[in-house]
Amino acid sequence: MPEIKYSKSIEKLEKIIENIENEEIDVDELAKQVKEAVGLIKTCKDKITKAETEVKNVVDALEDE
Repeated sequence: MPEIKYSKSIEKLEKIIENIENEEIDVDELAKQVKEAVGLIKTCKDKITKAETEVKNVVDALEDE
C-alpha cells in the first residue's frame, strides 16, 4: 500500500470533519469515519514527528561543522 501524503491526509480529515459538522454522515457510518479520522491524525502526527527529527539532525550537523 503506498504511503499517503501529509496534505492528502489533512484533506481527508477535513472532509470527514466537515461531514460530521454538517451531519452529512449517517449514524451507521459515523463510527467508521471517526476510526478513519483517528488513523489520519496518527499518520499526520507521525509525519510531523519524523520531520522534526530530521530537521533537528540537520541543524545539529550544521552546528557541528
